[in-house]
Amino acid sequence: MTELSSLNAIFDRRFSCRGFLNTPVERSVIAQIIQTAQKVPSWCNSQPWQVHLLSPQKRDDLSARLMDAALAGQETPDIAFPQRYSGAYKHRRSVCGWQLYDAVGVEKGDRDGSRRQMLENYRFFGAPHVAVISTPRELGPYGVLDCGAFVTAFTLAATAAGVATIPQAAIAGMSPIVRKVINLADDRDVLCAISFGYVDTDHPANQFRTNRADLDEVLIDVD
Repeated sequence: MTELSSLNAIFDRRFSCRGFLNTPVERSVIAQIIQTAQKVPSWCNSQPWQVHLLSPQKRDDLSARLMDAALAGQETPDIAFPQRYSGAYKHRRSVCGWQLYDAVGVEKGDRDGSRRQMLENYRFFGAPHVAVISTPRELGPYGVLDCGAFVTAFTLAATAAGVATIPQAAIAGMSPIVRKVINLADDRDVLCAISFGYVDTDHPANQFRTNRADLDEVLIDVD
C-alpha cells in the first residue's frame, strides 16, 4: 500500500462521532495525537493554536452552563458565524442534517426532537474528553486558518490512533461562558471544541456517513 493510500484510508475512517463510550483515552495517547497534529504547516511557523483539555469536572461544569445558555437563546461568538448558506453549501448542509435526523429518528416537523438533538452539542455527545481550541485575535483570519489545519490534523491523528472525534463550532456561540470556565486570556478567541473518545458503534447517530462533492465541483483548471 502506498503512503497516499494509507492516508486515504485514514480519511475514509474519520467521521464526526455523536455517541461515545465512557472509556477514557490514556493521557499518553492524547499527547501523541496533539504532538502529531502540531506538525501541520502554519504561516511563518507561528503555530497559533492552543489546546485547553478539560478535566471531567470542568467538562461537566461547562456543559451545564452551555445548556442553560442554549435554552435561554444566548449567542455571542468571538468570531462571526456564517451569514448564510446558499446554493450547493445550503444543499450539503441540509443533506447532512437530514442524515442525522433520519439516523436518530427525528421526523420532519418534530421540533422537540430536533431541539433535543441540537442540545446534544452541549452535552458533548457524551464524550469523555473535550478540548477547546483558541486562536490569537491579532492574527485574524490567517490565525483561524492555521488553527483549522490543526483541528483537521487532530481528527486524523486521533483516527489513526483508534480515537473518534467531532469538532464543534456550536460552543463558540457562547464564547463568554467558555472563556470564563477555561480562564482564557483576553487576547485569544474561542474557535471550537473537539470532543473525543472511543466510538459507541451501536449509537444510532453513528450509523451514517456524509458524502463528498465530485471532483469537477471543486477542481478548476486554469490554462
